[in-house]
Amino acid sequence: MKSLRPPEAERMRERKQMAEVIPFRGILYNTEKVKGGEVVAPPYDIITPELRDILYKKSAYNIARIDAGHEHPGDNEAENKYLRAARYLKSWIEEGILRRSEKPCFYAYEMDYRSGGEQKKLRGFFGLVRLQELGKGVYPHEETHSKPKVDRLNLMTACEANTSPIFSLYHSPGKGASKIVERVAATAPYMEAEDPDGAFHRLWLIEGEKATAAISADLVDKAIYIADGHHRYETALEYQRIMQERSGSVTGSKPYNYVLMFLANIADGNITILPAHRIVKYSGEDLLEKLSPYFEIRTMSLDDDIMDSMKGKSQTFGLYRRGEKRQYLLQYKGEGLKEVPPALQGLDVTILHELILKELLKAAAIRYEMDPSLAREMAREGEYDAVFFLNPTRVEDVERVALSSMRMPPKSTYFYPKVMTGFVINSLSNSL
Repeated sequence: MKSLRPPEAERMRERKQMAEVIPFRGILYNTEKVKGGEVVAPPYDIITPELRDILYKKSAYNIARIDAGHEHPGDNEAENKYLRAARYLKSWIEEGILRRSEKPCFYAYEMDYRSGGEQKKLRGFFGLVRLQELGKGVYPHEETHSKPKVDRLNLMTACEANTSPIFSLYHSPGKGASKIVERVAATAPYMEAEDPDGAFHRLWLIEGEKATAAISADLVDKAIYIADGHHRYETALEYQRIMQERSGSVTGSKPYNYVLMFLANIADGNITILPAHRIVKYSGEDLLEKLSPYFEIRTMSLDDDIMDSMKGKSQTFGLYRRGEKRQYLLQYKGEGLKEVPPALQGLDVTILHELILKELLKAAAIRYEMDPSLAREMAREGEYDAVFFLNPTRVEDVERVALSSMRMPPKSTYFYPKVMTGFVINSLSNSL
């Protein structure tokens, strides 16, 4: 065999780091029997108990019964929300409420929403992505916690399915897949629904070998960045490990070697990231004294729009302290961060977490809230001491940090709107 010259060998190594994206036979709601608005739901991790009750009342077939089930008194290993979810999934397929696509497809998806006073449309598609070790074709950008992963693994194991998609990004200036999605989106959708925030979500099937092959080809040399769903990806990796161990095979095209993703092209624009403001509890009363060596501090009235004052200013934060009739604008002076990798040093969330919350305040507890007014109210009325307001993280920073194999603190990004659960389900078993 002819040996590869170094540049060719390097290109082959790089190619192995890229993702494999394929069409699949998705499980869809039968629109002849149910309406989209009755059966889809927001992602499990933003469903409150109150919202879950509302979703349950919408339909006996709402996906929340599977993806965000109730825990009942007396639940145990023989009866619990995961086993109930599996029974729902199986029975809905048997009843014809859910049905599987006859041929492998990609599924075009559109979110028509309003943000920052503008009407926007974000389009992409659902497909299967071959699971790889993170940092090898698929890149994370945030740290994760263990508890959600245990919950998702239990659900995946019981249902043998990806019930909730991962929201991911890729960058294709040529827009090969985007053009196909745009063309399909000019036709009548297969299903549509409105989410609790008023955004409209629509789904189309992308059928035909020519179109699906073109989409796969467009992404064959692209890196994929996880936007929302780090826990779900890491859970899918663990499920894959378990299944490969059982089968004795670590290769091939078994269903557990792939995971369901919604993929949006960064080059299309209209990707919106909202900041998650930090509501914190800390000890000590000398907060401003601790901050002053590292930040220029400007006092503002509570009537001032703190977010508007921060807009367009990097390394700038807002601060409200419980019990005060004023708030503060903090501008970082550029000194104080220690032993932080270069890819993370200039990020607002890094400065906030590493310098302010960890080093200066040693915060005892942190909560996250996207609505600045609600965040301030939670500090004013609750047990927390202060709120730090942030500007949103930029999409280009997500891409840069991910490719640097670094991770931002948890909740550094809140991609908006959320991809709804229930438009497409991916079976991990031949029995579904």
